[in-house]
Amino acid sequence: MIRAVKIAPSILAADFSRLGDEVRAVDKAGADWIHVDVMDGHFVPNITFGPLAVSAARAATKKPIDVHLMIAPADPYLEAFAKAGADRIIVHAEAGPHLDRSLQTIRGLGKKAGVAINPATPEGAVAYVLDRLDTILTMTVNPGFGGQAFIPAMLDKIKRVKAMIGDRPIALEVDGGVATANATEIAAAGANVFVAGSSIFESNDYAKAIAALRAGATAGAR
Repeated sequence: MIRAVKIAPSILAADFSRLGDEVRAVDKAGADWIHVDVMDGHFVPNITFGPLAVSAARAATKKPIDVHLMIAPADPYLEAFAKAGADRIIVHAEAGPHLDRSLQTIRGLGKKAGVAINPATPEGAVAYVLDRLDTILTMTVNPGFGGQAFIPAMLDKIKRVKAMIGDRPIALEVDGGVATANATEIAAAGANVFVAGSSIFESNDYAKAIAALRAGATAGAR
């Protein structure tokens, strides 16, 4: 089954001083989702956005907002991000002891639920929550900073995650070092949602960057 490629620009790489304009720009340029990386300085070594940034993005676009919570604990903040306008909320398998409960909470808030797994985390960490999931986010860099290089060993992991998903209607999202140069092989491994920050926002032409990434991913899609 070939699933539609989705391009999700990460506003972590955007100009924060004009966040609304940046979101509107990538929306107009062809983004499918808007990806918001939330970091707490505890679970990962950086601090970024909170619910107010999600609200700002929500006011600037009607596209789905994909909120990636790199925070621990996540559960106390799920409702705030849901109310701020998130459409999809992703928590880390490593961030708390009760992943199933977190995913139930997200769905109970009327949002799509996702789980992220770090490079060193085996894909089996999500094997028993597949029925709770709309998205599996495979981190292809260690979370905490933008602009890192894709870890090549993650291609095999993406393949294993895809095999585990099978025919279930679960999006396979990839975040970290995603660019036109590697989009085809990432898609060939099984991913269909491509989070890209620097490769889009550091471009002089967002539409051209998104189109090139989509073309590369579509060439490898299966």
